[in-house]
Amino acid sequence: MSDFPVPAPLGGHGPARIVALCNQKGGVGKTTTTVNVAAALAEYGRRVLVVDFDPQGAASAGLGVNPNEIDSTIYDLLMRSSVKAADVIRRTQVEGLDLIPANIDLSAAEVQLVGEVARESTLSRGLREVADDYDVVLIDCQPSLGLLTVNALVAAHGVVIPLACEYFAMRGVALLVETIDKVQDRLNPRLTIDAIIPTMYDGRTLHAQEVVERVRERFGDAVTETLIHRTVKFPDATIAAEPITTFAPKHTGAEAYRALARELVARGVAA
Repeated sequence: MSDFPVPAPLGGHGPARIVALCNQKGGVGKTTTTVNVAAALAEYGRRVLVVDFDPQGAASAGLGVNPNEIDSTIYDLLMRSSVKAADVIRRTQVEGLDLIPANIDLSAAEVQLVGEVARESTLSRGLREVADDYDVVLIDCQPSLGLLTVNALVAAHGVVIPLACEYFAMRGVALLVETIDKVQDRLNPRLTIDAIIPTMYDGRTLHAQEVVERVRERFGDAVTETLIHRTVKFPDATIAAEPITTFAPKHTGAEAYRALARELVARGVAA
């Protein structure tokens, strides 16, 4: 694992760099990466906002918020003009890390947004008023390339793609990159692919090693040096409803996400 320097303290906070974590294939470690990178960045003194943009509410649950027991969610920010971002932001148990939660209500937004004016920019408008309060905003997208994900890409400065180290996970990345290119061309010229993060890596298998090699051949420097290894501690932390950095702070999985956070800061993905 490469050793990137511990980020220097910041003199102040904001404006935030907004990063969408996307992959239309499910089960690639996207939410795990969102939650744990956010917690690691908060450990390094960054003010972080996680936007749960998946109707399954996994990021909310992973940060200790039961998505089925909350009244105000990202859905209200998108669909009710009277609701402001500050109304739906919740503090988490991690100092410096806040959350806009989601639950199954969000699945209705995909249909309801179709008739809206400038429907692709709804999330961007909703986040605008709080962007100056944070150093980084991480949007945990649902595993699809629908209108919600397009909203996240329009709101974002950059995209981070968690990619499971298996052949079938790699096949879908070309379609995702095509979507990102279209959004960049038509809706958000500033959008860049910030990083591709190899996840669920098992160094004991030749298959995983080959996938990483092929991804590096295809995407070059966009692929992070930090690899996230497969471990049972990640689902254990999810069940405990907290990031691995607090659930098992000395575990290699926690250290890997701290290393990834340092690398993302060094790359300019986060402040």
